[in-house]
Amino acid sequence: MEQEQQWVQKIVRHGSRKAADALVRAYYDDIYAYVYRQTGNREDALDLTQECFLAAFRSLPSYQPQKAGLRTWLYHIASHKIIDLKRKQKMQFIPVEEQTITDSRDFTEEIQNREMLQKAEELVCGMEPQAQEVFRMRVYGEYPFAEIAKALAQPESKIKAQYYRLTAKIKKALSG
Repeated sequence: MEQEQQWVQKIVRHGSRKAADALVRAYYDDIYAYVYRQTGNREDALDLTQECFLAAFRSLPSYQPQKAGLRTWLYHIASHKIIDLKRKQKMQFIPVEEQTITDSRDFTEEIQNREMLQKAEELVCGMEPQAQEVFRMRVYGEYPFAEIAKALAQPESKIKAQYYRLTAKIKKALSG
């Protein structure tokens, strides 16, 4: 935590490339993994991770460590980048003819899982950005509710309510 603040100060006050490099090295893998789990695409994940750090460096002077830790703040930025990508992206369907079929049972399960993931992602993308962010930070970032609440400056009870409402909608849509 103290090291993070030193990096931030050196970057903001002196434009230190060494501190910026240390910050990126410390968090790159975590942010990339977080983004990749949601995009499922290496190129998109690389691009969004880079965009996340660029956005972080641009807004570093306004970073407030008392509101959220640097790691949480970076996840917050990454969540917004993912939401923006999902808004822009159109669903791409792969024709059945292009699928590799090894076992008809596995293929059927794979198709059903893809359909469920697609429906779940559509539902999440249709929610307001804060609800999406809560869901993404909880599911993909594996953040506890308390940290999400702190990062978003909202009561923990509100964050839990948003998360459980969204998961209930997803379960209902997928079961019916």
